[in-house]
Amino acid sequence: AADPSLLHDIYFRIGGAEPGKATDSLVVKSSHVIIDDIWAWRADDGDGVGWTANTADHGLIVTGNDVTGYGLFVEHYQKTQVIWSGQGGEDIFFQNEMPYDPPSQAAWMANATTDGYPAFAVTSNVRSFTGYGLGSYCFFNQGLPIEATEAFQAPATAPGVHLHDLLTVFLNGSGSINSVIDGIGAPVTSAAPGTPSDVVSFP
Repeated sequence: AADPSLLHDIYFRIGGAEPGKATDSLVVKSSHVIIDDIWAWRADDGDGVGWTANTADHGLIVTGNDVTGYGLFVEHYQKTQVIWSGQGGEDIFFQNEMPYDPPSQAAWMANATTDGYPAFAVTSNVRSFTGYGLGSYCFFNQGLPIEATEAFQAPATAPGVHLHDLLTVFLNGSGSINSVIDGIGAPVTSAAPGTPSDVVSFP
């Protein structure tokens, strides 16, 4: 704790510059780590880009304890883009775009009853985590009404889990994000593009 590891100014691009695939971009298993300025991006344009071409599940997975993130940019991954399962974590600022290109709703389902995937999930085992300034945006560009059930997921009954200043925005295209976090927060749709849905504090 007195001498944490530091990961800073790291950039991932899956596809786009040339064809490429990766299941997970960054996995942090160590404890007492500071992550500062990470841009993990499944490319949305360029060479080798397509739903089955530049496949990438997760941008960041944190299993270590007492990990702090500053300035996480994680975009367009095909499943939950950030999975945080370590204890005592903190993230200050998260910027996200959901994948642009799901070819159908059936191709982008977390399970049989959950449309899409949350952008950022604090897993159910976590008892302590704090997040500030977390945003997720949608632009589904295949001309299909793709829906995401929620942008964020966290255990509401864990006394040490607190998220502040969350928002979602519908940018363009078709579909919606139907709640900000765990069914809380108004949906964002084509009826009001560019208008954020805010949750000031969760739970």
